Amino acid sequence: MSAIPVPELVSVLLVEDDATIRRAVQLSLERYGYRVTPAADGLAGLEAFRSGRHDLLILDVMLPELDGIGLCRRIREESLVPVLMMSARGDALDVVAGLEAGADDYVVKPVDTSVMVARIRTLLRRATFTPSGTPADPHPASHPAPAPAPDAGTGPGASRAPGLLVFGDLTVDTLGLEVRRGGRPVPLTPTELRLLLEFAAAPGAVLDRRRLLHEVWDYGWEGDTRVVDLCVLRLRKKIGADRIETVRGFGYKLVRS
Repeated sequence: MSAIPVPELVSVLLVEDDATIRRAVQLSLERYGYRVTPAADGLAGLEAFRSGRHDLLILDVMLPELDGIGLCRRIREESLVPVLMMSARGDALDVVAGLEAGADDYVVKPVDTSVMVARIRTLLRRATFTPSGTPADPHPASHPAPAPAPDAGTGPGASRAPGLLVFGDLTVDTLGLEVRRGGRPVPLTPTELRLLLEFAAAPGAVLDRRRLLHEVWDYGWEGDTRVVDLCVLRLRKKIGADRIETVRGFGYKLVRS
C-alpha cells in the first residue's frame, strides 16, 4: 500500500510499551505520511516530549515507569498539544481517568488504523484553533502572558469589537481565538476552545451531547458522550463552574450573564 500524503509532515509521539503494537501502529501511521517517534515507557515518553517538538501525542494507558494517566497530567502542566489515549479494553475507568487528566480523545485497542487516522486528523484540525493559528506550543511557559484586555463592554454578549463576546467576567474573542476571565488569559486546549466557541455561538441555547460530538469531535459515527461530559467538566474549572449549566436529560448551555 502506497503512502497517503498529509498536507505537512506531522510529528507524532507514540508511547506504547508493547513492542508488537508499537511497531504496528508506527508502520501504519508512517504509511499515511506521519513522522512517528516511538517510546516504550512513560518516562522515556516524557523525555522524548521535552526534547523535541511534536504535533500530537498518542499515549497508552498502561505504561511502565510512569503510566499514561500520569504522563498526560505531566504534559498538561507544560503544553496544550493534542493527546489521544489508547485503552486496551475501553474500560470506563481508564477512559474517564484519561479524559480527566487532559486527553482530548481516546481509541480502543486493537486499533483500527482508519479510525485512528480519522481521530488524528480531527485533533490536528482542532489544534489550529489557537491565537497563532498553529498547533499549541509544547513550551508555552517560555512566552510572556499577554496584557489584560481593556473593558469590552457590559451585558451578556456585549461587544465593542467584531467577534468579541462578553458573558459576565468571561470574554471570548471569536476572531483572535482568545479567552479571558476577569481580564486574564485562560489557557484552553484546542478541544476546550472549540467546545467553548460552540457554546458562545448560541448563548442560552441547550446543546445536546450528540450535536457536540459531531461539531467539536467531528464524529460521523456514534461516539462516547463521556468525552463531552469530561471536557465540559475541564472547561468549567477554567471559565467558572456556573458559566455552563447542565440541563438534565438534554445537554448543556452557556449562561448569558
